[in-house]
Amino acid sequence: MWFLENAWLVPLIPAVCFAIILLLGKRLPTKGSAVGIAGVATSFVLSCAAGVQWIQHVNAGESSEHAFGRIVGSILPRAAEGGEAAHAIEPITRTVDWFTIGGATYSAGIQVDGLSVMMLFTVSFISLLVHVYSLEYLKGDRRYTHYYAFLSLFTASMLAFVVSGNILQMLVCWELVGVCSFALIGHWWEEKPNADAALKAFLTNRVGDVGLILGVIILFFTFGTFDVVEINLGALSGEASQTALLVASLALFAAVTSKSGQFPLHTWLPDAMAGPTPVSALIHAATMVVAGVYLIARLYPVFFEGLSIGTSSINYVAFIGGFTTLIGAGLAFVQKDIKKVLAYSTISQLGYMVMALGVGAWTAGVFHMFTHAFFKACLFLGAGSVSHAAHHTFDMRKMGGLKKLMPVTFWTFLIASLALSGIPPFAGFWSKDEILAGAGSGQEQAYTFMLVMGLLTALMTAAYMTRTVWMTFFGEYRGAGTPHESPKVMTVPLIILAAFAVVLGLANLPDVFAPDGLETRFEHFVEPTFAFPEIEHATFSFGLAGASVALALLGIAMGYFYFFKNRSPFHGLTERNAVARGGHRFLENKYYLDHLYSGIFVPLVRDKLSAASYWFNQKVLDGVVNGAATATTAIGRFTYKHIDQNSIDRAINASGTGADDSGQLLRKIQTGKVQQYGALLFLGAAVFAGALIILI
Repeated sequence: MWFLENAWLVPLIPAVCFAIILLLGKRLPTKGSAVGIAGVATSFVLSCAAGVQWIQHVNAGESSEHAFGRIVGSILPRAAEGGEAAHAIEPITRTVDWFTIGGATYSAGIQVDGLSVMMLFTVSFISLLVHVYSLEYLKGDRRYTHYYAFLSLFTASMLAFVVSGNILQMLVCWELVGVCSFALIGHWWEEKPNADAALKAFLTNRVGDVGLILGVIILFFTFGTFDVVEINLGALSGEASQTALLVASLALFAAVTSKSGQFPLHTWLPDAMAGPTPVSALIHAATMVVAGVYLIARLYPVFFEGLSIGTSSINYVAFIGGFTTLIGAGLAFVQKDIKKVLAYSTISQLGYMVMALGVGAWTAGVFHMFTHAFFKACLFLGAGSVSHAAHHTFDMRKMGGLKKLMPVTFWTFLIASLALSGIPPFAGFWSKDEILAGAGSGQEQAYTFMLVMGLLTALMTAAYMTRTVWMTFFGEYRGAGTPHESPKVMTVPLIILAAFAVVLGLANLPDVFAPDGLETRFEHFVEPTFAFPEIEHATFSFGLAGASVALALLGIAMGYFYFFKNRSPFHGLTERNAVARGGHRFLENKYYLDHLYSGIFVPLVRDKLSAASYWFNQKVLDGVVNGAATATTAIGRFTYKHIDQNSIDRAINASGTGADDSGQLLRKIQTGKVQQYGALLFLGAAVFAGALIILI
């Protein structure tokens, strides 16, 4: 269990490498790249070892009853197929004291389970390939050392996020991921579009991050802890109110909306292509944008209970995910920049993942996050390879005819495109089919609306990827220079990723295809069995799978006849039809969301609201403060003049004068003669006696 219990080393090593590269990188022979590669390679080895030990841990747990003795309360392990109770395998946790406030001590630590080790493997492996690929792609860059330093920190931040054992720690790592993405997207900040893209990504994510902060606060005051396991157990126990869980899940989803590019906060993601292409691959495949999906998966009981996922037929998360799949796919059709096509494709696929979690298909959503990481990284690095060879352009109008000139890049890009399009037997088919099956028959009620959106997206995905492949690799070369295949340091990562895009679907084969004992292995080892809701697992549907494949093939056929054969009835449609022309313009302007934000919201906030706030501050708040000060001064003056000087001082002076006059009067009878004092004493006693006689 050593690798599981010490999984904190996986993010620590690249974090240390960040410090070394930043401080000493420019003095090293490789300018820091060797340190970064060695660090992430070590993290990858540790991640693999942790994965092996987790599999052994699950197998050992299934052969004994030891896990049941530690389950508390009324939370029972979810039912397995066949009605038998499943063995609940608890995550491996380690904590240390972090800080103490108000007599309460809060801890930081790790939580390692199947979801964690899967993400550790994915992030470290793809980051390793990106580090190697960047050796050639960023060769001679003016900030080469800076690039590798922040690439290491970016990797470390994401690795720390996926093993965090409490939500406060997750919040810290979440923000670190955002800071690193800002630095890497704006790597070439001298060019204003790059700096603007980095700022847009940073500020858009800050909007959503307010939701994360609110969600963390709500969960803490609801359950009295930051611990992830305790929060999940509390959400399932029924002790927390439905309203609290609903508000917490919606607040958390606001952060997911920005970080994972869901509608309407997806607009930063295509602009983030201003950064180096290897960074784009890492962001879109394994780090920043999947952090939001991971957040839902990690705190799934909160979302499941708060949104009533198991018993409803539509909810906010499922709808936004499904809607995002469509709007992302639609925008990919009209892009001329190959990286922006892939960026909108990522938005669409992230929508698939979020939709899957929203409809209760937890394993399908996480499995698609896993498979998507490899074929999307392959596509982005393939785009970088094309750009590297085609005079550093990403404009597909300046490409074409690269199939024969760049055979390795072409075939790996084609394989990844088929996986993205959901064509069997590639990995994307298996994960996407699970999502559609989960939407169609996963829970008590079918999420039919989400299923329809998913099927339409399958058609659109295949069509726009056919367009991309044709514009890039077929026809005549339309660019400058003489293209050539990229060096092996760039093509070998492409081959490895393409191979994964072919075989990863085998990791979770349904019963009807897998040999006995090898079915749904991903679900078996990755889906939690402790502090996790009871969810229904949809069975493989040949009808639904056939429909999704038929739609994908139809999309490919439409693209083939439109681009390859030039015989589609849609040719010239935007010129002949006003509605089609308006729709095309609507897509080209990205649904006018950027215009809405930059033309209405930003001026409204920057000019109108800021001016109103300034007026309110000057006239109302300052007026209240100044008025209170003026009133206090007037009251003070009145008190000093009329009460202190004219009343209190006069009374004190009068008493002093009276005492002085009395003293002067008494001095006259104070002669020092004993006979006179005796006479006065006798006189006083006589008067006193007379008074007593008269009164009594």
